Amino acid sequence: MDLEVESQIVCPYCGAVFMTVVDTSSGTFSTIEDCEVCCRPIAVNVHCHYGEIEAVDIDRA
Repeated sequence: MDLEVESQIVCPYCGAVFMTVVDTSSGTFSTIEDCEVCCRPIAVNVHCHYGEIEAVDIDRA
């Protein structure tokens, strides 16, 4: 089973869509990622369990 799963993120600032890799082995977690286009910080809340993503919530950081 692959524990790293790709997830699509839409920037809440500029609307750009990009992919990120989520390590599902750590369970539910929060992180900050910079938009690949406008470089603004995005708060990413990942709800997952071993090998599967349940939900990804994004907001302005």
